[in-house]
Amino acid sequence: MRQHLRSTRLLGALLLVAAAGVSAVGAAPSSGAARTPQAAATPTPLGQVVPAPAKVAAGGSPYQISAKTRIRVDDRSRAAHRIGDYLAGVLRPSTGYRLKVTDDAGRDGIRLRLSAKDKSLGDEGYRLTSDRGAVTITARRPAGLFHGVQTLRQQLPAAAEEKTAQKGPWLVAGGTIEDTPRYGYRSAMLDVSRHFFTVEQVKRYIDQMSLYKVNKLHLHLSDDQGWRIAIDSWPRLATYGGSTQVGGGKGGYYTKAQYKEIVDYASAHYLEVVPEIDMPGHTNAALASYADLNCNGVAPPLYTGTEVGFSSLCVKKDITYDFVDDVIREIAAMTPGKYVHIGGDEAHSTSHEDYVAFMDKVQPVVAKYGKTAVGWHQLTGAHPAKGALAQYWGYDRTGQAERDQVVNAAKNGTKLVISPADRAYLDMKYTKDTPLGLAWAGYVEVQRSYDWDPGAYLAGAPADSIAGVEAPLWSETLSTSAHIEYMAFPRLPGIAELGWSPASTHDWNAYKVRLAQQGPRWDAMGINYYKSPQVPWPSA
Repeated sequence: MRQHLRSTRLLGALLLVAAAGVSAVGAAPSSGAARTPQAAATPTPLGQVVPAPAKVAAGGSPYQISAKTRIRVDDRSRAAHRIGDYLAGVLRPSTGYRLKVTDDAGRDGIRLRLSAKDKSLGDEGYRLTSDRGAVTITARRPAGLFHGVQTLRQQLPAAAEEKTAQKGPWLVAGGTIEDTPRYGYRSAMLDVSRHFFTVEQVKRYIDQMSLYKVNKLHLHLSDDQGWRIAIDSWPRLATYGGSTQVGGGKGGYYTKAQYKEIVDYASAHYLEVVPEIDMPGHTNAALASYADLNCNGVAPPLYTGTEVGFSSLCVKKDITYDFVDDVIREIAAMTPGKYVHIGGDEAHSTSHEDYVAFMDKVQPVVAKYGKTAVGWHQLTGAHPAKGALAQYWGYDRTGQAERDQVVNAAKNGTKLVISPADRAYLDMKYTKDTPLGLAWAGYVEVQRSYDWDPGAYLAGAPADSIAGVEAPLWSETLSTSAHIEYMAFPRLPGIAELGWSPASTHDWNAYKVRLAQQGPRWDAMGINYYKSPQVPWPSA
């Protein structure tokens, strides 16, 4: 995942970031109405949102949110009530209106309806209808209702995201949107191992990614530099293995209660947490914590650098599989989602024979505890288990033999998550002048990040083998929320659109206009984003 990293290159980036400070990547906007234009009297054209909806039929009078507006929910659904409360929580501060959430019947206001009979909407789709009398969002499942609410937010003026009362009007353009996702797996990854991020920082990122209908949060919980999750049966993994990070900082880890807090918060935003324990490489933090996991029985020192490929679990030791079983058992028990990611990349210190043997033993452990294994695409060089996902992170310079290996696995039934490093990796620098990030996969400006098709990226892979997309964010050079935001925005919404919207909607010239309209919204939300010259941002 981080091929060709070298400490000299990274040291230069770290020194630049340290010298420049947060101001080098854009100071956080100041609070108050001055940073967000007054709400316009003309509503945002219907469907001018990110991701682009599947079908839009604009027309008719707009709906205006007023002091009389109520949010009407299905009295039989607790989930609808929670989503109504969520929407009210977003809009009350900026509008100044009460926006009572009620299960009283009525044809006016903002109506959130669940209709199990509407099978055309699937598990995540929704229909939004707006006219003079009401805005109605209909979905078959709560996830679709939540996604419809994100579209409603973007149809409103950017000032709707402010935390203080703003001047309206609060108009929603008339017409109907019918929307379902292209792919069911739409993920963002956060590396909390190279640098540790607190529960509140993770929650902040969840708030941001959920606006763009991302439905998976991949947490990279272990690596050479840090182990970030408490494991009762191997306690030193967290207390010792999690005690530092890149550059020698304090590090940290999540208790089981804190991990549950993240999982629950993600679930409330219709995101499924996919925990990753990287194996058999990227394991120095574990090896340093327990000497018996090393082939020579000697624990190496903790590591705070950025080289890759030097560590490996001892594949031939029985205790290795006791360790793997215990860790996966505890991770699975506290993870309600379907998947456990077992890593498998850059195992340069593990022979191919040992790698295959290790993966053949580990995948059944994941299944034993009721989960589906996900691995980086090197898993396809072993024997992917039935149902396993392989995450492709190659890029333009990846060799044809390696691509063919992945394609052949796809032809044999392995589903793929597509994350090209030179398109989807959010830690790649935008340009040579970007003060954060790395450049081993090249510079990735906003257009390059958006202008590709997941369904056609791996020539020869069957269309139905593509499970979806992911935007990974590695944290060798990132240590604050401002850093996360600067590298994720504006690229993350583009990857989200590639995962959600029909391929027929993918057009850079149209997208960059819709993306530009997100800028004032991010200002209102306090998101520290990169103002790419490729995007026609609104003038102040």
